[in-house]
Amino acid sequence: MPLDFSSTLVVGIASTALFDLAEADRVFREEGMSAYRQHMLDKEDEVLTPGTAFPLANALLRLNRYAPDGGPPLAEVVVMSRNSPETGVAVMNSVRAHSLPISRFAFTGGEPLAPFVEAFEIDLFLSRNEADVQAVVDDRSCAAAQLYPPPGGEPPPSDQLRIAFDADAVLFSDESELLYKQRGLKAFHENEDSSSHIPMPEGPFATFLKKLAQLQKRLPDPVEYSDVRLSIVTARNAPAETRVITTLRAWDVYVDAAFFLGGLSKKRILAALRPHIFFDDQETHTLPASVVVAAGKVPYASSSALHTGAPTADRREEARDAVPVNRSPADTLDEEDEPGLRGG
Repeated sequence: MPLDFSSTLVVGIASTALFDLAEADRVFREEGMSAYRQHMLDKEDEVLTPGTAFPLANALLRLNRYAPDGGPPLAEVVVMSRNSPETGVAVMNSVRAHSLPISRFAFTGGEPLAPFVEAFEIDLFLSRNEADVQAVVDDRSCAAAQLYPPPGGEPPPSDQLRIAFDADAVLFSDESELLYKQRGLKAFHENEDSSSHIPMPEGPFATFLKKLAQLQKRLPDPVEYSDVRLSIVTARNAPAETRVITTLRAWDVYVDAAFFLGGLSKKRILAALRPHIFFDDQETHTLPASVVVAAGKVPYASSSALHTGAPTADRREEARDAVPVNRSPADTLDEEDEPGLRGG
């Protein structure tokens, strides 16, 4: 009988997001495939250092302590990699060494990962690779985000799962974001105020949020005391805040906290909130936030009207230069100097 994951939250995490494989990546880029293969074979008995998504994976899997005996798990993590099975031994060994209860892997031998996301019934895909994330977004297979290097802030609590979201173009559709970009902040506020009683259409992470809400309800405690804590951190402020609550109620989703910042620093709020991951569609927010928390940039679909306003390849290169792989918190951009006010 096939497994039923309809009530299980399934997260696909690329091996480069679960572990720190920066050195292996350097060998591949500078010395080629043969050197990379030998590097992975030489290192397969060494335990890999945790990567950006490691604390999230650990927190997700710990929720299975609440799974009923004989019932489906609450959460599953699938490790995905373009490695061959042979060069993937280092990853499998490190999963065991870190005592992560992961049993499913996808080693595609150089083939793209996106076609296998739906086959594994994945609800969220996380990777350091921009092309892999964009392909999943364009296929509309599931929610997906590109991760940054591991943060240097205080780690999130190990006894909870904390996830924070931006609002527009992430949880909600990009309609209001487009209005803001095309007609400005005043028109955006007027529209959101007059539509405060009308739920917003779903965005790319709406289904994932709803499945998290289902997960909350499978836990023994009421949602107000759940070990799964959900937050919204958005540049929206009054009079555009009420529509967020209206939409969440229509979706039957309980969030523990919401921060309507009106252009204030998201980085500082997130440093205090300490989520396992924060999702936002704009690099002006994810880049500074990635210094203190794990951050995932949610790309626009290639067909989206917002896609032309997405950061250019040059800007992404500047961002990578601004926050190098071996960085300290002092090496990042100062969010105070950014154009912070926007719709989402």
